[in-house]
Amino acid sequence: MARHPRLVEPLMQLFGEPVYVHQFKLNAKAAFEGDVWQWHQDYGTWARDDGMPEPRAMNIAIFLDDVLPINGALMIIPKSHKQGVLAAGHDKTTTSYPLWTLDKDTVTRLAREAAGPDGVGIVAPTGKAGSVLMFHGNLVHASPPNITPYPRKIVYLTLCAVSNHITKFTRAEWIAHRDFTPIEMVDDDALLEYARAHRMAAE
Repeated sequence: MARHPRLVEPLMQLFGEPVYVHQFKLNAKAAFEGDVWQWHQDYGTWARDDGMPEPRAMNIAIFLDDVLPINGALMIIPKSHKQGVLAAGHDKTTTSYPLWTLDKDTVTRLAREAAGPDGVGIVAPTGKAGSVLMFHGNLVHASPPNITPYPRKIVYLTLCAVSNHITKFTRAEWIAHRDFTPIEMVDDDALLEYARAHRMAAE
């Protein structure tokens, strides 16, 4: 997936140059056990902890399960990425690893400014397994715990412009990659070929 042209090429077009993998992670919210992720901007952490010069990196979320409004769906505040990097506090206790999170007043203000005709300024993208969501590193987002019997697994692929690579190495390499080699893309049908080959081997 990290080398698939349908995921890589749009970001290369956006940034006007090759990209590398800054982060690759599986966010698995198990049935009844999925944890909370507080309100934050990913670039806020990339800039402060990793020394990423500019927000020239984006997230690609690939749904491995059906993402429903009820099973810990990602929540985003539309247009919040236009606010730049917001003031944040370093949360070392409530998420899986230290994260720069936003306070309640900031989230309330952003939601109020983004509110549509229904008065709600937060949306929760949902979709079937296999759906893809791309979003800016400054987009404010969070996710609630999953207390349903329906698991929610999402692969997050963060691609960064090669010229914008990180300059600080304070976090473990498995969290913030230090290999800035441009991605070499596979063929468009690579995933199908992989699936066919493994299905035949299993039979």
